[in-house]
Amino acid sequence: MPSEPASVATKMVRNAAGVKADFRAAIPTIMPDGSVITVIDLKFLRENPDVVRASQHARGEDPGLVDALLAADEERRGAIATADSLRAEQKAFGKKIGQASPEERPALLEGSNELKTKVKEAEEAQKRAEENVVKLQYAISNVIEGAPAGGEEDFEVLEHVGELPEFDFEVQDHLDLGEALGIIDMKRGTKVGGARFYYLVGDGAWMQLGMLMLAAQKAREAGFKVMVPPVLVRPEIMAGTGFLDAHDEEIYYLERDDLYLVGTSEVALAGYHRDEIIDLSDGPLLYAGWSSCFRREAGSYGKDTKGILRVHQFDKLEMFVYCKPEDAEEMHQKLLGLEREMLAAVEVPYRIIDVAAGDLGSSAARKFDTEAWVPSQDTYRELTSTSNCTTFQGRRLNTRYRDESGKTQTAATLNGTLATTRWLVAILENNQQADGSVVVPEALRPWVGKEVLTP
Repeated sequence: MPSEPASVATKMVRNAAGVKADFRAAIPTIMPDGSVITVIDLKFLRENPDVVRASQHARGEDPGLVDALLAADEERRGAIATADSLRAEQKAFGKKIGQASPEERPALLEGSNELKTKVKEAEEAQKRAEENVVKLQYAISNVIEGAPAGGEEDFEVLEHVGELPEFDFEVQDHLDLGEALGIIDMKRGTKVGGARFYYLVGDGAWMQLGMLMLAAQKAREAGFKVMVPPVLVRPEIMAGTGFLDAHDEEIYYLERDDLYLVGTSEVALAGYHRDEIIDLSDGPLLYAGWSSCFRREAGSYGKDTKGILRVHQFDKLEMFVYCKPEDAEEMHQKLLGLEREMLAAVEVPYRIIDVAAGDLGSSAARKFDTEAWVPSQDTYRELTSTSNCTTFQGRRLNTRYRDESGKTQTAATLNGTLATTRWLVAILENNQQADGSVVVPEALRPWVGKEVLTP
């Protein structure tokens, strides 16, 4: 295994067991080739501090961190200049000693020792200054790009797609339907795994497998390379994606092994090209990860306790893109377009929302959610999301590419969900019939093997 660069940031995170754990985030300040790796682009911050302050304000986060980081950056640059100057002086002094007469050397050697102490102190000051900069960089979320300001309820509805179903009978929720059909077993799931675990049985399993296979096919046809990635990742990979910034309570942590269970294959796919210079000369790199995902749902006590809307384990097909920053906005629309295609295939009405800045994860500059109509709740619930993370994750994970001049630049990353277990909620409820049967969407019938599921 290659050794990590020596200059790294230490971050305190709270693991799933509620225990404080130190780990080396492995985000170097200075790479061996001399390039500087940052979380927030310091050059952009210096030139556009008001933009970053406005982003922090729109997210409901502390804009004062911007000024703190600017001051820390100034201190870091001063510390680097001081250490460089002293090292140069030490080098010149060494030459002077080599040329000195035997009589002059004792006094010069004493001065050399004093200079050596000054150099050591300056290097320690430089290290502290660099670590302070990285610490503050980790505290500032990605700069939003076009997201509306506000919190969870301040999203903007961009579009409604499909007709809401009308029923002339009493609507059942997905769990009542699933249990009557024999395709969802929550009771035995709870017996085996505890609350928020379940079994998908028979046609329920085939419906999920069919949905994910359909998503994988659509991804492949759109140029994505389908992958089955690891579901356990090292701390620096989880930190690199931004999930430990605000969502560490939602993540399962295996303390004995110092590994995290992923809540989305985005994490493993983001780490795939860590510390690499990738080739984007022929266009973006497109991946689609099929994996089980795990979430503690620590902040959801009492919410969605019935059924499979909010569970600890589920399967998902996640799209992931590496591209040049100037291509990110176009790729974001492409991911949203693929989500549209998939939702049309499973025949559920939905709406698209532009998520407000205060409801974005720290890595996302903008996010679109698609929310399906859930008849039993008389409301829309999230099925998919697609996020443009710009260069935020690329900087943390040191993923770069060469531009036309051969200079290395930070790659942008994006992600989007193409299918996941909770889609079954919308499929069952929107396609239910008066006798408790459910019409299987035509696109899923080759896998399910039936047109209608009957109690």
